[in-house]
Amino acid sequence: MKFDTKQRYNSIQGLRLFKNTLPTKVKKIISKKGEIYSKTLDNWKYLVGKDLFNICYPKSYKKTNFKGKSLNIMVKHGHEVDVEYSKKQIIDKINYYFGYDVVNDIRIKTFDGVSVNTKKDKIMVVTKNKFSKKINTIKNDDIKKSLKKMSDIFKSR
Repeated sequence: MKFDTKQRYNSIQGLRLFKNTLPTKVKKIISKKGEIYSKTLDNWKYLVGKDLFNICYPKSYKKTNFKGKSLNIMVKHGHEVDVEYSKKQIIDKINYYFGYDVVNDIRIKTFDGVSVNTKKDKIMVVTKNKFSKKINTIKNDDIKKSLKKMSDIFKSR
């Protein structure tokens, strides 16, 4: 074993996992809008069906202390009962799609309005000013450039 003072962990000399080489600030930015959330957004219509797709959309994943992860779903006012009755089916489909227990609970939040936020509206959240400020605080120029490119790709989708 070699103790590397620049890294947070003791490491075996040679190849390291990519996640262990990232600075903590970068890990926080990536985990805010991770792969699970984006795949859930991409496949939301398949996961909930056409009827529920028109009245609800996923807002965020939250880590809870006792239950694991919960999925927050925004539901149009008046359709809460439909989503409440299909919670178990949605959880089962999401967990089956990913192959392991991603969601243990679903929390419903209602909204008034006629338009449902689309994927583009949700992805724009990734590159808000607070994230761009955090990206600018990173000292490594290569990581900073690659994160800015990644945020531009998210914007263009």
